Amino acid sequence: MSAGAVSVVGVRLLHTSDWHLGRSFHRADLTSAQGDFLDWLVQLAVAREVDAVLVAGDIFDRAVPSVDAVSIASRALAQLAAAGVTVVVTSGNHDSATRLGFGSELATAAGVHVRTRLEGVDQPVTLTDDHGPLHVYPIPYLDPDVVHTALGVGRSHADVFGAVMERIASHREANPGRAIAVGHAFVTGGAPSDSERDIRVGGVNDISASLFDGLDYVALGHLHGAQIVAGSSAVVRYSGSPLAYSFSEVGHRKSVTLVEIDAEGQVRCEIVETPVPRSIATIRGRLDDLLVDPLLAVHESAWLQVTLTDERRPDAPLERLRRRFPHVLVIEFRPEGAGVTVAADLARLRSVGSDPVEVGRAFLAYVAGEPDDTEMSVFASAEESARGRGEALHALPGAVSGAPEPAVQSEGSR
Repeated sequence: MSAGAVSVVGVRLLHTSDWHLGRSFHRADLTSAQGDFLDWLVQLAVAREVDAVLVAGDIFDRAVPSVDAVSIASRALAQLAAAGVTVVVTSGNHDSATRLGFGSELATAAGVHVRTRLEGVDQPVTLTDDHGPLHVYPIPYLDPDVVHTALGVGRSHADVFGAVMERIASHREANPGRAIAVGHAFVTGGAPSDSERDIRVGGVNDISASLFDGLDYVALGHLHGAQIVAGSSAVVRYSGSPLAYSFSEVGHRKSVTLVEIDAEGQVRCEIVETPVPRSIATIRGRLDDLLVDPLLAVHESAWLQVTLTDERRPDAPLERLRRRFPHVLVIEFRPEGAGVTVAADLARLRSVGSDPVEVGRAFLAYVAGEPDDTEMSVFASAEESARGRGEALHALPGAVSGAPEPAVQSEGSR
């Protein structure tokens, strides 16, 4: 909300994060879906007359984003600015602070505040309504290895965030009023998924929610599931990612968060579900059962991860599955049953014998189904060619004959 504007309900904010523009879903392209989400986001911000959009990091999936990713982000930010909506963006651990922050001074003049550096963490973007100021403190992702010396603290996220919050507290003493923070972090008690990259590999990466005590609201990014985190006097919330990026996110309600902050700093949140290109699901069972189970009809248009439990790998499983489920993206094999034992595997290996062609046939039968005549012909030709090269090498002058056989361990020799 621009300075001096009047509001009856208070300041209205739209909290989002973890766009990961440029990322795919198990090789399924998401460029169109990500563009559709941002178009929808702009329309929502305008329709709900929000005063500011808060983007809590990981705008891009890579430090060097694709041209398409940059294009759809730029379009959305320009549309929000043209609509008179203030935008506050912080960098995440997937973003390049330098690239994301390029031209930030020019963007600020248009009402798009992009914060990617330690300098200025105690300088808020201030929104004003008839109840007074609301200070928005953007906290970019700060690598402890890079900034701990400048802050005079240890090499942990807790130390770095603690020092940043001290700077913010000092600013607030001289500038009272309602206050919120926007950041990208892993707060203790949050529930992660498989699709988040560790914020810091090999180090302490979580922080306590109590660091935010005294604020009214904390808009967080990093965790892809929308959730509220306990342990602070502030309302600490993750908006979650707008799209799913791993099958561990089955069951997530993908959303953004509408936040209203009244004159007393009381917070009210509304979850608004985002448009998704298609649902995701995981199914498990024997292939023949999955192909006929009527209860699975609901998943026929979903992106699927399939776990097959057949004792032996069935023939052409992907081809057969996609006749019913055209959007299968991942197949895993987890054999179940009385025949799935180490002893049974050893027995199958012994039954194959030592003939190279038969070994190849058995391997292909195990991983992809029984080979046909053409595939067996390829095996036989390859074996004959390899045997011929071996005989030619032995015929060379100086070739060593009578070389020792490699040792073969039996079960009892280990």
